[in-house]
Amino acid sequence: MMRKEAIHEFDYYVLLFFILAFVGWLWEVALFFFTEHAFINRGVYRGPYLPIYGAGGLILVFCLRRLGRRPVWVFLLSMGACSVLEYLTSFFLELRWGIRWWDYSGHFLNLNGRICLAGAVVFGLGGTALVCFFLPLYERMYRRISKGWRVALCLALLAVFVADATYCAVRPNTGKGISWK
Repeated sequence: MMRKEAIHEFDYYVLLFFILAFVGWLWEVALFFFTEHAFINRGVYRGPYLPIYGAGGLILVFCLRRLGRRPVWVFLLSMGACSVLEYLTSFFLELRWGIRWWDYSGHFLNLNGRICLAGAVVFGLGGTALVCFFLPLYERMYRRISKGWRVALCLALLAVFVADATYCAVRPNTGKGISWK
């Protein structure tokens, strides 16, 4: 049996970050596929990941993991935490590049077009699914992979991500359906 501290190893969080960033990318691609009827690689980066989902998921794991048996609290706190993260990220991206990657101006209860009630509810549901249901499954899967394979996978994912981030720091992913200029 694995010691409890082992789940707090660096590779645990790196792999979880990339899984959540990929799931976020899938969510956004599917959303745009069904609403715009086109494949659109959403986000600043070129790869199949949206780091805001990975970062937001890790924040929820760090802050809300202990509330896993209190889904209503997890839902409400996820709504708030993810909305703050989304607002700050939108502000930073626009400040850095002068571009908006999303704009909720036409949505009900939006704040400066950066966040809206519908998005907050979706993040609340996603945070609840993550903390209350997915984490126990992830921990079981994580334990089945040998440490060597986990480290190798982390190094490969991080290398690709750093290369993508370096390229996109100069030439971010923009265009029709990706950003609002």
